[in-house]
Amino acid sequence: MTERLSAGDVAPAFTLSDADGATISLSDFRGSNAVVYFYPKAATPGCTTEACDFRDSLSSLAAAGYAVVGVSPDEVADIKAFSEAEGLTFPLLADSDGSVARAWGVWGEKTIDGRTFEGVIRSTFVLDGEGVVQRAEYGVDANGHVARLREELGV
Repeated sequence: MTERLSAGDVAPAFTLSDADGATISLSDFRGSNAVVYFYPKAATPGCTTEACDFRDSLSSLAAAGYAVVGVSPDEVADIKAFSEAEGLTFPLLADSDGSVARAWGVWGEKTIDGRTFEGVIRSTFVLDGEGVVQRAEYGVDANGHVARLREELGV
């Protein structure tokens, strides 16, 4: 397990490719609040539920000053297909080597269907306009997560 972030920590910088191959950096979100969420694998049931919930909540989050960005260990082609299939209107970023996941403390051991392996632990971070972590949530459940987050943020 990598070291986890807490409220008050400065979020680790990153520059990753989006679904179109353009580079996006965390610094691109300076000056506005951001929700950065990590998901294990594009186009899987839980990740699709979570991404679609963010998509469907994007206008209310944006109206409250929050940008949304999703990060996964998938390749660019996989996040592009996922984004297009689900009509996602916020950036998905490819952390193919898992280095950003490790820096943010979301890489760790997990067990699914009796199989134990290392990978991304579904997690969500809320950052202020200076890139300081306001909320760090690890091991979130995809079902109902976005609704709960919006309620807690008053959005």
